Amino acid sequence: MSDTPTTAPPQLHIPEEPVARRPGWYEAVLAGRPIDEVVGGPDGVARWLWSRWRVLAATSVTEEAFVALVLDYRREVWLWLAGERTWAQCCSGLAGRIGRRRDH
Repeated sequence: MSDTPTTAPPQLHIPEEPVARRPGWYEAVLAGRPIDEVVGGPDGVARWLWSRWRVLAATSVTEEAFVALVLDYRREVWLWLAGERTWAQCCSGLAGRIGRRRDH
């Protein structure tokens, strides 16, 4: 057993689904905009989520690291955009991934 205290990852709530933004992100991909740009760009899904999960800023997760995590999760984000996953499924999976990454 280690004497080093461990901190539990923050509990991330599932934010309200960005229903007004979703069609624009989806259409951008269909129009040829790279999915990495739609997910990780300045007006993308990751930055939108970062603004709702600001509690991460008080942890070891930086905004850049967060965007990288969301980009690694882009397949699931795409499935949400395409209507194959619910927003709750997308966010809860991402929150779990963030928690696991912080533990290592």
